[in-house]
Amino acid sequence: MLALAFAALPGCAVAPSAASNDRLDTVAGRLSVRIAGEPERGLNAGFELIGTAIEGRLLLSGPLGATAAQARWSRGQAWLAVGGVETSYADLDLLAFAALGERIPMAALFDWLRGRPWPGASADARNDGLPGFEQLGWQIGLERWPEGWVQAYRPAKLNHPAVTVRVRLEPAA
Repeated sequence: MLALAFAALPGCAVAPSAASNDRLDTVAGRLSVRIAGEPERGLNAGFELIGTAIEGRLLLSGPLGATAAQARWSRGQAWLAVGGVETSYADLDLLAFAALGERIPMAALFDWLRGRPWPGASADARNDGLPGFEQLGWQIGLERWPEGWVQAYRPAKLNHPAVTVRVRLEPAA
């Protein structure tokens, strides 16, 4: 549903400042989600993430900067508005699953965007020796962190396709 709202969108940004790593009140940039399969699914969008995993808002924008979708959430509730239609969900994870068709650990994503593991689960150094870590079955790549890039990759396993989330953060204002 949400993935269909977006076509490939160009985007650019520069590395986040040190101050942006201390707090995640507002983070903005470009977001790409790719889900392997036949056919491949995904989305590309500009984004503005405001708040925390407990309460917040996510705005996704199309190629001309107009808001294409908006998600908002608080304890035990989440809403997704696309094309003037709002749908409610029990939580942010279910909203993301309904929109993308795959599970993405949304609470962890807030810390991953800071370039660090989520404190709610154990993490290990990456097996390939590259900058980043492995957590919750995902490989978090920080090779291009100084340029503002974060990549989260979940390899394919059993009945789940590979998923790649790439984010390029804009510098903090």
